[in-house]
Amino acid sequence: MKAEIISVGTELLLGDIVNTNARYISRELAKLGIEVYKQITVGDNEDRLYDTFEESLKRSDLVVTTGGLGPTTDDLTKEVAAKFFNQELVLHEHSWERIQDRMGKLTKNITPNNKKQAYFPESAVVLDNDMGTAPAAILKKDGKAIIILPGPPFEMQPLFEKEVIPYLKNFTKDKLVSKTLRLYGIGESALETQIIDIIEEQTNPTIALYAKQMEVTIRITAKSETEEEAYRLIAPVEERIRDRVGEFVYTDSDSYNGESKDVLEEVVARLLVEKGLTISTAESCTGGLVAASLVNYSGISQVFLEGCVTYSNGAKMKRLGVSKDTLDKFGAVSEETAREMAEGISKSSGTDIGLATTGVAGPDGGSDEKPVGLVYTAIFYKGKTKVMKNNYSGDRQRIRTRATKDLLDALRKELMK
Repeated sequence: MKAEIISVGTELLLGDIVNTNARYISRELAKLGIEVYKQITVGDNEDRLYDTFEESLKRSDLVVTTGGLGPTTDDLTKEVAAKFFNQELVLHEHSWERIQDRMGKLTKNITPNNKKQAYFPESAVVLDNDMGTAPAAILKKDGKAIIILPGPPFEMQPLFEKEVIPYLKNFTKDKLVSKTLRLYGIGESALETQIIDIIEEQTNPTIALYAKQMEVTIRITAKSETEEEAYRLIAPVEERIRDRVGEFVYTDSDSYNGESKDVLEEVVARLLVEKGLTISTAESCTGGLVAASLVNYSGISQVFLEGCVTYSNGAKMKRLGVSKDTLDKFGAVSEETAREMAEGISKSSGTDIGLATTGVAGPDGGSDEKPVGLVYTAIFYKGKTKVMKNNYSGDRQRIRTRATKDLLDALRKELMK
């Protein structure tokens, strides 16, 4: 079964409202094994909406709409659907009674246009809306169906779960199940090059790459009659991918049950807590971002002992024990200074791990020798210090954020060894 999602509302086209409904419905349909062919947004215009119904139902078996079920004249979804299926609108007495009862409890005056919400195409299967005054409906004709849902997500989602999912289960056998791998430290093009042969061989499961801010995800999706069988199909493909690029995978998630909300810093913080390794941070150019990222994780207080922003040379010497000779000879932005910062914060705080950052975040302060974007980061762990040099591009915030994430990812790899 192929489906299309039509979101109705001029406010969506103007960007006044973020369209979260389409994302939610797409995920729920995927769980049922229903392929979403298109997502379309159309304004409150009768002719355009009619044309959209016509085009969508030529391509697909099912259209799911959200929005346009209110009491005002610009709420047209039901009316256009009735026109498309050549049906008259008739009063649905049960819905009208529920609307009056609900509005009476809310102590709102019932106006004549409220009755508009209780009119439906004569053959519609009307679905009660327990969260609002706009009922939903299912219209069917010649093997095609339109499911009309209210726009507000707090109304639409419970209705979808209670009424629509059980209805659609009667028409689907297969389930779509996905496993998502989240990677940091490799770009989309480099990733594709590493696994291109696996991608080209795909049938079931399928593989898709998505570039996100400073990371890439791989979604492996399988279709089968059971969830268990779908995961059995996914497992060998996932194993082949991990064999190639496993070092970059920092977390994974079962998107059948909801996408993992883990982010890189939470993964690192959890590893520190699980291993019982104490940590402290000494930051210059990142200005506390490393410490703040770790502190986002609840429970980090078990292992995170101290964070220092040692911006000036004086602070680096006084708080961290960086030698004056090092600063005079190599400068604050140098491998040598980063090394002494990481070692100094670990020693003074008494922690197993010391992290350090120093660099030129810009937009000023760069030179030919040390340009804007040059950042040194360091990890002191198990008596050894690892220093990394990077040259970043972008504005001040991007440089600081990238340096923070790169340092945390490097720590993750050290902890995984």
